[in-house]
Amino acid sequence: MEDNKLQLAKQIYKTLCEAIEAREWSFNKDEERLAVYFEVNGEDIPIKLILIVDAERQLIRLLSPLPFDVAEDKRMDMAIAVCAANYGISDGGFDYDISEGSILFRLTSSFRNSVIGEGLLQYMLSCACVLVDKYNDQFLAINKGVMDISQFLSKDK
Repeated sequence: MEDNKLQLAKQIYKTLCEAIEAREWSFNKDEERLAVYFEVNGEDIPIKLILIVDAERQLIRLLSPLPFDVAEDKRMDMAIAVCAANYGISDGGFDYDISEGSILFRLTSSFRNSVIGEGLLQYMLSCACVLVDKYNDQFLAINKGVMDISQFLSKDK
């Protein structure tokens, strides 16, 4: 990997850490992987967030795995729910592994030939928190059988 790519990634990583510290959130750093791990409180379910600065591809990857796996008998309904949720999302989206039942929110931003400031990082964090908080309890309700897919689809998004 080119040395200037790594130096830029380290600069982005430093800015990212400062953006999280500005929110007064506690987090764990993995400086070797240029990653941070932390949790924030949502309205009902804690939101796990992982931010990774990918030096080689020059990307910031924000990942938020939901804290449950979908039961086998609910996986087809969840596939419909995830597709419906993603249809209305303009930035980021939910990835769904139907074979394992895992759901992950993903948002990426390139820093190729550009400078990333704290504003973009704050936007990414806010976007992820709002969207994960909006859908995680609905996805959990489908998984538990408290909400069926028709109720989810008719709910005001």
